[in-house]
Parts: sequence; C-alpha cells; structure tokens
Amino acid sequence: MIEVPDGFRQMPRWWHDGTTWLDALPDLVSTQCTTWNLQPDGPLAWGSNALVIPVRRGADEFVLRMTPPGPGIDEHARALRWWDGRGMVLLYDAAPAAGAMLLERLSTPLSTRPLDEAMAVLGRMMRRLAVPAHPDALSTGEIVQQRSAELEKQWEELGRPFDIGFLRAALEVAPHLTEPAVDLSVNGDLHVHQVLAGTREPWVTVDPLLYRGDIEYDLGRVLWMQLDEMAEIPPYFELVVQEAGLVRDQARHWTIFRAVDYWLWGLNDGLTEDPVRCERLLKSLL
Repeated sequence: MIEVPDGFRQMPRWWHDGTTWLDALPDLVSTQCTTWNLQPDGPLAWGSNALVIPVRRGADEFVLRMTPPGPGIDEHARALRWWDGRGMVLLYDAAPAAGAMLLERLSTPLSTRPLDEAMAVLGRMMRRLAVPAHPDALSTGEIVQQRSAELEKQWEELGRPFDIGFLRAALEVAPHLTEPAVDLSVNGDLHVHQVLAGTREPWVTVDPLLYRGDIEYDLGRVLWMQLDEMAEIPPYFELVVQEAGLVRDQARHWTIFRAVDYWLWGLNDGLTEDPVRCERLLKSLL
C-alpha cells in the first residue's frame, strides 16, 4: 500500500536501530489499515521516529502514525489524552503493540511561517499547554537532578569537547531548577516542526513529551531548532518569554542548562549541526 520514503530511511535513529522495522513497514501499514478499516489518502510525511500516512474511513479524515513498538507509545498516548485536544492533536485510537496511532488530520507546519510569527505562536503554545500537571509525570526538577550529576562525567568522557565555562554555567544554574517554581504540564519536545495548522484551533501540537514543573524547561529547543534563521538571538528569546508569560531569569537558567545538556547529548549521538547551534545560543546568553 505504501513505499517507505528515502527521507525517512535516512533519519539518524536507523543508524543504530537497523532497518528491520522499516523493511516490514509497508505490510504493517496494510495490516493496521485493514484492522481499523482505513484507506490511504495522500502523500506521506515523517519525522525522526514516525511515518505519518493520511487515511480516511468513509468521509472521515485522519492520519495513521506508525513508529516502532515500545514503551514510548503508551507514554505518547497518555500525553495526548491528558491534554485532550487543548492545543494538542486529538487521539482517536491507539494500538501500542503495533506502534500505531489514529490521529486528527492537520495541515501546514508552523515552519512554513515567517520566523517572528512562528516564535510568537510557540510562545503562546507553551502557555496554552500549561494546564495543571499530571501527578505521575516526570518532574523537570528530577530531570535536572539526574543530568546535573552526569554532565561533567560525560564532558570528560567526550574529551572535554568545549570550554569548561559552558559546563560551569550549566552547573551554576542547576540548583535554581531542581525545585520547580510551579507544577504545570510541560511539553518536553516543543518546536516549530511539531506545530501544524488545524481547524479546531489555529495551531495544534503533535508528538508531545509530558512532564510537570516549569514550562520554561524546553525554551532552548524552541530557539535552537530555528537558530540558523536568526541574525540575532536575544530578540527571539525575549519574544517567546513575553508571549508565553515566562519568568525571564528562570527562562534564561533553563535555556543555559538545556543547551549544555543537549550539546553533550548531540555530541555523544554523533550529531554535528545541533552542537554548533547550542554553542551559539549559549554565547548569546552568557
């Protein structure tokens, strides 16, 4: 019924995971379409981990999201059900054992809009998703406690890949982040490629990670994903802070910590472009 796009096959995940699941994907999609009485209905889309197939059931339009089965499917479904369509794509059905979700169909990605507009939308989305927290969600403070204990060791193991001043800056702000100032729902994977135009709401988020704590947590990702388009970074930092109603000092602390964290993660995972963006972002704040 489908052919797996070359662009999806080239995603970094498959460098480590191999192609067994990718090779089986056409048959998996066919089986899931039969199970849910669906017909493919348009060009495919993909991200780093999932293939998205537009489908319909009679006059009703959806998308079928396929990803390798694993515990992340249940976590993803839990996040979607928690936000229940508030700034978030609607989940109609899920088959975790098959790695399948049936989701609301959306359209144009936010990445197609001018940078100023996109950053403002992301700021407002951060605030829209800040509903009371799920009591069992991982705390942003717990994430900092764990990672701050690991950063220096990872920096050493990677051969001290950047100036120690950046590492010290992250470790200096970490104590300000271990006890979240609020207890709100946080999307730990929000960026311009994961917000699409909708019909229920102007813009709708996809592929969330549900945390609880400070919504400033992932401001760094909001910025670094579009950093190559920014001649100057501070104006966009201030724009998102204003639109999201963030605490500026807390936003700066989170951005510093997360940029160092992601820099090391990217180097450890063999990435080349994102570490450069993290360095530039940090230099704009320090």
